[in-house]
Amino acid sequence: MSNTAAAKAHSGKKSKKNSQLKEVWRRFRKNKSAMVGLIILILFALCAIFADLIVPYERGIDQDGSVRLQGPSAEHWFGTDAFGRDTFARVVHGSRVSLSIGFAAVGISLILGGFLGAAAGYYGGRADNIIMRIMDVFTCVPGILLALAIVAALGSSMTNLLIAVTISSIPGFVRLVRSSILTVVENDFIEAARSYGAKDFRIITKYILPNAIGPIIVQATMGIASMILSASGLSYMGMGIQPPRPEWGAMLSEAKDYMRTDPHLLLFPGFAILISALCFNLVGDGLRDALDPKLKD
Repeated sequence: MSNTAAAKAHSGKKSKKNSQLKEVWRRFRKNKSAMVGLIILILFALCAIFADLIVPYERGIDQDGSVRLQGPSAEHWFGTDAFGRDTFARVVHGSRVSLSIGFAAVGISLILGGFLGAAAGYYGGRADNIIMRIMDVFTCVPGILLALAIVAALGSSMTNLLIAVTISSIPGFVRLVRSSILTVVENDFIEAARSYGAKDFRIITKYILPNAIGPIIVQATMGIASMILSASGLSYMGMGIQPPRPEWGAMLSEAKDYMRTDPHLLLFPGFAILISALCFNLVGDGLRDALDPKLKD
């Protein structure tokens, strides 16, 4: 009987969780702009994953002076750059770099910032003061300036660019996770878990974070857009991805001298940055509305 009761309880919890996810998805689908953003982001993701199948990487790397600075055509959909490289191939393969940096930087920032923010919010006192004062020091420096200083010190490479944008974004996640946990940690069910002898790690991971995950997911989604913009900005200034590797910001930097004569060189990578960042923000807005229980249909 006890096994049967446990199985029913487990099944009930699973069914409740599935129903909650279905409700969130239902509310998200009602936001048309968020759905459009999600569909476009899926297309970007497919381009990044299957970039080698869509167009060979060599077309965006190999130089051919005989076709330099050509406009869009049937052979070169987005035209060619000053070195005769196919712009479409560079935009497609550049999506792999930009999206990889965005997702990786947010993932690492969320893990590190979540750990520090959870510790500050749950324990409070001296731990909270030490962690938050350190974050205040980082916050005093603008994020892009801090990232620029880190890349200048470490050198220009994709790894160093990832380190730079990650470090510059950690304080924001620390503050968000801390504030989210502070709204949950004083609830009665947390005190009940403590009275039953549950360890701090179990309380944080099983009881606190699931109840504070909504704002964190929204911030992470919008944070990807910020990471892409920051990485593109650093590459544009020559402090990020280095040629001939395709990256949207670096492509804009190479094309700025041809703004008047060959605007298509700026148009396509610029639109890629704009649309990807906009769609991440639209999805973030949709998730915020879907995860907010105070909003009514």
